[in-house]
Amino acid sequence: MSVYPSPADWRDLWIYFLLVDRFNNPSRPPASRWDDPYGEFQGGSFDGVTAQLDFLRDLGVGAIWLSPVLQNVQALPGTYHGYGIQNFTRVEPRFCADPDRARLDAGYGDAQLRTLIDAAHARGLYVILDIILNHTGDVFDYDGFGGEAPWRDDPPYPVHWRGADGQPNPNWSSPPVEVDPAAAVHPVGLRGNEAFRRRGNAFGAPGHDPAAAGDFFTLKELVTDRQENGRYPVRDTLIACYADIIRRFDVDGFRIDTLMYVEADFARTFGNAMREHAAAYGKKNFFTFGEVYADEQRISGYVGRHTNTGGDLVGVDAALDFPVFYVLPRMAKGQAAPSALVETFRLRRQLEENVISSHGDASRYFVTFLDNHDQPSRYHYRDPADPDLYDPQLSLGLASLMALQGIPCVYYGTEAGLHGTGNSPEAVREALWGSSKAFDLAQPAAVTLRQLSELRMENAALRYGRQYFRPVSGDGIHFGLSPYPGGWLAWSRILADTEIVVAANTHTTEPWTGHVLVDSTLISTEAPPRLLYSNQPTPTFPQQSTNRPAGTVTVDDGTGISGGPIRTVAVTLAPMEVQVFTTAPPG
Repeated sequence: MSVYPSPADWRDLWIYFLLVDRFNNPSRPPASRWDDPYGEFQGGSFDGVTAQLDFLRDLGVGAIWLSPVLQNVQALPGTYHGYGIQNFTRVEPRFCADPDRARLDAGYGDAQLRTLIDAAHARGLYVILDIILNHTGDVFDYDGFGGEAPWRDDPPYPVHWRGADGQPNPNWSSPPVEVDPAAAVHPVGLRGNEAFRRRGNAFGAPGHDPAAAGDFFTLKELVTDRQENGRYPVRDTLIACYADIIRRFDVDGFRIDTLMYVEADFARTFGNAMREHAAAYGKKNFFTFGEVYADEQRISGYVGRHTNTGGDLVGVDAALDFPVFYVLPRMAKGQAAPSALVETFRLRRQLEENVISSHGDASRYFVTFLDNHDQPSRYHYRDPADPDLYDPQLSLGLASLMALQGIPCVYYGTEAGLHGTGNSPEAVREALWGSSKAFDLAQPAAVTLRQLSELRMENAALRYGRQYFRPVSGDGIHFGLSPYPGGWLAWSRILADTEIVVAANTHTTEPWTGHVLVDSTLISTEAPPRLLYSNQPTPTFPQQSTNRPAGTVTVDDGTGISGGPIRTVAVTLAPMEVQVFTTAPPG
């Protein structure tokens, strides 16, 4: 079997995350107005993604992360997002060019998805599929409650399973062995009451703790820790299903939804199993990263290879970087102090002491992002009175994303300047192809993304380098980390003998002129730094570096105070400006 080879290192690219239903359909317009907070299928399709692969490649995208593509409950219109899987063996018919045919012919549905993935590979793009281990779709009703019941610990609720019409069958208090592909749940290894918690909505558990044993609202939680004759039948079934997905579709990676809600040993087992199955098929660097919607302490248990974890299995490769997400967007908008981001990375370094990696290698364990489909607002803000006023804030955030440690992930529509905001996630799940700014490389945000993509690819230090946050000073004497919102932030990425410095002014109205501490051996005093990027059309270039002798400065890096000597570079930044510079020779 011919397979598309894995990338040598996933840090060599950035990921573009899209909702299949909300991205594109070349055959028809969206079902509702494109930017309505619409809770049903808009009509995006696999063909729609395929039609825009050239655009994504030219934008600089390296990998496409597709929202879940497996079959959801067909009679329920609210799972357009794909996270309510009913059949783990079939492709979602509603994403196919001919949904009715796909319902009757599983091979046709497979061919639709495989065509998309093959076309992406032909353009040098990798494809990551979003998958679910914790739960299925709304495949049964709770007696007397419907799809969602109040949480209770014990005993499990009585249920009635849904037929192909989506209605609970009064004769199915347990599901039959033989059912329509759209009824109950598939495959048969999941088709039994004992495979499900049946305890109601975990968000109704004490403390509203979704990690408790129970459903994700109407999405039914699987009993992934159930043992039978020394085996874990639910785990075995899920592993077999997803191994087959790798084989059938030549996919390059998995993003694992709600990973924190499954048992830690299953997370390790699953990650290791996917790596081994992929290797057996010829994928030598299959990528798995999980959604661990938690703080730094908890997320640290899911990344890398921890030396204090028993056994010989290595789990998932990385996790979505929620700790940085909690700080970076607010900091880049001048709403949080730059020192808060510094503290996030400082804690990360402490918690990674038992991870086998170098300082620079830490970046391989996190997929970083500014916004996503689960938020009520996009990162980009447009002031109705002055729509372009905060465009530099968007480019400052994207530059930070591309230059900090991690594998960057950009949410679809960012390149079109989408700025949805509201009271629910639907506000940021626009039907992109309905926008007049869609798929246009001349849009300002698209130009920015192309520039930053090229910058990252041309400078290996931005992909692999060690990372050091740099004290800054307004007077050239007192250096420290900016402790107030709207402050200034600088950091270096160092690889071998190259230092690249990023300096940002997060204040929305005030410029800043000051000094940034740099490496005394890597930044030359003989010539001014080379400016690699600014989000301003006419930036003030950084000045030639200056040596400051011991005793002439006070430097507080957050861990202690010193008196020099240091080397510094003077910079002038407009409001919301970010600059990237180095003294490394061109090429």
